[in-house]
Amino acid sequence: MSLKFTILGCGYSMGVPRIDGQWGNCNPSNIKNFRTRCSAFIKKKSFSILIDTSPDLKKQLLSNKIKNITHVLYTHKHADQTHGINELRPFFWKNKKRIDAYGNKETIRYLKESFNYCFNKVDHYKPMLKPNIIKSHFSLLNKRDKISFKAIKIKHGKIYSLGYIFQKIAYLSDCSSLSKKNLKDLLNLKYLFIDCLRFTPHPTHLNLQQALEVVKILRPKKTFLINLHSDLDFGILMKILPKNVRPGYDGLTVEI
Repeated sequence: MSLKFTILGCGYSMGVPRIDGQWGNCNPSNIKNFRTRCSAFIKKKSFSILIDTSPDLKKQLLSNKIKNITHVLYTHKHADQTHGINELRPFFWKNKKRIDAYGNKETIRYLKESFNYCFNKVDHYKPMLKPNIIKSHFSLLNKRDKISFKAIKIKHGKIYSLGYIFQKIAYLSDCSSLSKKNLKDLLNLKYLFIDCLRFTPHPTHLNLQQALEVVKILRPKKTFLINLHSDLDFGILMKILPKNVRPGYDGLTVEI
């Protein structure tokens, strides 16, 4: 069976439109400008792997008819990647076992401190998640199936985020710069999903010019821009981007 990778949300930390109805430069008549906060999903055989628990997770899973989660990978500890964690509870009830959650030490520490009830028994609530510290190379096992990942440490302003590489796909949702080692790890990709916040520079994210410079170095077969701000209208991006680079959108799926 092939692997399917779906972008559940491609928007920046406030989403588009913002909660006060602000669309910025995005045309509200184009459904691909409606952007929930960043999260992604991997489906392969018995695996249903979630990347990050966006605050919009419930809507994302319902919209994409996702009815099971077997594992969760976290990129980093920020609220727009973690604060939908409570939505995982039904999958714990459904599968009758704790869900393995993976992240770096800083992220796992934050999750355990901020959402203690998810990892430890509190009153009559059973813990629903099992914490796992990620190594640079790791594999997930489920039934007789296996999927392997490489996690790379990437700069995200003053902290580090994790990028995930699997089966010639790379997912880099939050990134302000890439080291020479990062670039070496990211060669020979079929699909690159990369942070591209806005036109102008930002201290914790790549802007459009920087993202395109990375694409020129790596030369993946196809690149999709994610973590998109309301500055970046889908229609305008489609007109100005190279043919092998496209703006991401909620519900975008690739198969490999």
